[in-house]
Amino acid sequence: MDLSFWARTSGTWINVATVVAGAGLGFWLRHRLPQNQRQIITQAVGLLTLVIGFTMTNSFSAVQAGSIDGIILGLVALVTGGLLGEWIQVEKRLMALGDALKRRVKGGGRFTEGFVAASLLFCIGPMMVLGSLNNGLAGDDTLLTLKATMDGFAAIALTGTYGIGVGFSALTILVVQGSLSLLAGSLGTVIADPTQDPHILITTGIGGMIIIGLGLGLLEVAAVRVASFLPALIMGPIVVAIALRLSTAP
Repeated sequence: MDLSFWARTSGTWINVATVVAGAGLGFWLRHRLPQNQRQIITQAVGLLTLVIGFTMTNSFSAVQAGSIDGIILGLVALVTGGLLGEWIQVEKRLMALGDALKRRVKGGGRFTEGFVAASLLFCIGPMMVLGSLNNGLAGDDTLLTLKATMDGFAAIALTGTYGIGVGFSALTILVVQGSLSLLAGSLGTVIADPTQDPHILITTGIGGMIIIGLGLGLLEVAAVRVASFLPALIMGPIVVAIALRLSTAP
């Protein structure tokens, strides 16, 4: 199927629009709500983030490589990916990117924290992966439109806490989600069924653990260095591939 550029990326543009609109509304409401009400909204988003994260980790149970359970593979990927992330200083680099944007637009307050937190929340998860694949392969933006709606509401709440930096996460969505949609054609020949593929499932589970860390940060329970674990999303499929190869070795 020969799809146009718009047909393959429509969901991403809708997502960008809802996040920008949500951030704009959140910024307008920010100084019109008392501190305790803004805190309640942030806590609600934090709790929902935990629910989403724990739901995503259920995918570990569907991954099996020989005698090795998915949760063990996820742990190996998370540890190795986290160590790699610390070595290449992912968190520091993301914060530096956020600071650069902050200086460019003369943003104030917690601009960088908002940019990083929103970018991670909006660009990690099965809806982003599966939605981008559906959009890029078949021109179906239904899943990404649903995600866009959820992200828009989350942007309202996050902007109330972090400020306008949340709106700039739309740039991350455009690059990450848009690129995945455009690459979907080549990925579709490799991944027969994304909902059952162990490489996708392990990535979803790892993404869920990262999202849980983000939720704990929103609730101010723990300061988890979530960005440092991003390389684990790449290590997950590698660990699964190695385990599958070992399990079939004579």
